Amino acid sequence: MWRGVITVPTMATSASDGKYLRAAGIPTYGVQGFFGDRVDARTHGCNVCMLVRSFYEGQTFLYELVKHFLQGNLSQ
Repeated sequence: MWRGVITVPTMATSASDGKYLRAAGIPTYGVQGFFGDRVDARTHGCNVCMLVRSFYEGQTFLYELVKHFLQGNLSQ
């Protein structure tokens, strides 16, 4: 969806439901298809916000990603 965008692996400092899968021996990774404003980063608080365009593009990205894996395209 975003040709030319560089992918950078990061580690989140928050909790995830993935810990239950990892405890069962299932490798688990998170992926986020949302872009944010680098200057206006209000992550946790009473004024959390997200760019509207990012919200809808992120929904599309996650839908297409799940569809891709469900179709058996794990190696691509």
